[in-house]
Amino acid sequence: MRLVVDAMGGDFAPKAPVEGAILYCKETKGKDQVILVGDQSVIQKELDRHSRLYLKNIQVVHASSVIEMHDQPTAAIRNKKDSSMVKGITLYKEGHGDAFVSAGSTGAQMAASLLILGRIEGVQRPGLGAFLPCEGGVVLLIDVGANAECKPMHLLQYGIMGSIFIKQIYGIKNPRIALLNIGEESKKGNELSIAAHELMVKSMPNFMGNLEGRDILRGGTDVLITDGFTGNVILKFAESIFEVFGRNFKRSVGKNLFSLTGALLVRHAFRDMKRNFDYQEYGGVPLLGIDGISIICHGSSSAKAIKNAIKVARMMSQEEVNANIHEEITSRGISWTETQLSQA
Repeated sequence: MRLVVDAMGGDFAPKAPVEGAILYCKETKGKDQVILVGDQSVIQKELDRHSRLYLKNIQVVHASSVIEMHDQPTAAIRNKKDSSMVKGITLYKEGHGDAFVSAGSTGAQMAASLLILGRIEGVQRPGLGAFLPCEGGVVLLIDVGANAECKPMHLLQYGIMGSIFIKQIYGIKNPRIALLNIGEESKKGNELSIAAHELMVKSMPNFMGNLEGRDILRGGTDVLITDGFTGNVILKFAESIFEVFGRNFKRSVGKNLFSLTGALLVRHAFRDMKRNFDYQEYGGVPLLGIDGISIICHGSSSAKAIKNAIKVARMMSQEEVNANIHEEITSRGISWTETQLSQA
């Protein structure tokens, strides 16, 4: 399998993407090929720092520019066609790879994926998911920013796509799906929430109803559906929780000897909890609904995070997630026209 990686995307590029690619090749014992796209001379300098054992599994494709975080996404795609991101997605589109991974500008990657790869037939709006830690595991929150404003049918399709992804990639046989709302009752919330609840009750056997914000981290569901505006606010808030908790914990530990002794006793539990809150463990998430595999990583992704994102990309290709999304949506008759969608 050939996996295309944007070597210039992210806060720690090209170091993190290059190291992540090498870690992946080591872990998989060179079974796959990783194609690094970016400034060839810069990438080669990073590769020269490592053992040549797995370098035969890494190919470098030169790209002359980079889409920066401050670039306006659509303008950057139009004006920077030889950027590492656009060139990488184009290589994949042309059949030179089996998936694409980047820690670069999320907005640019979403726009480029939609423009270059298109949508899966029947999907109205692609959705972006993110993992949140919870009691007993994680919950996939979707959407977290692809679409600030949604219609009920969009939310229903997010539920279908998220359910298929979590089932096939993480082995959850019958994922529970919930709709984020201000109350558990079916008639609670705004017009979007009420209409989406009605659609999900009719169309999704594994829909468990509404879930309130206080229950997100309690592990009450496997897939949590919301619009991109709300989802992005929740994601950014959740990312700050452990950071603040960690700083307060360290300050408390340093106050006296008894606190320090207690900290030593719970250090293993604290380490396990930190791992659950670490986005690096999950690598990246796909832009679900795109007619291809475009894995979006956190901007500050480390080599470990990039490695795990490449693993997710490979599994999505291997498990044919997109083919199953298309089959599920069309078989349920949820491949709606824009006219029908406006009425839903």
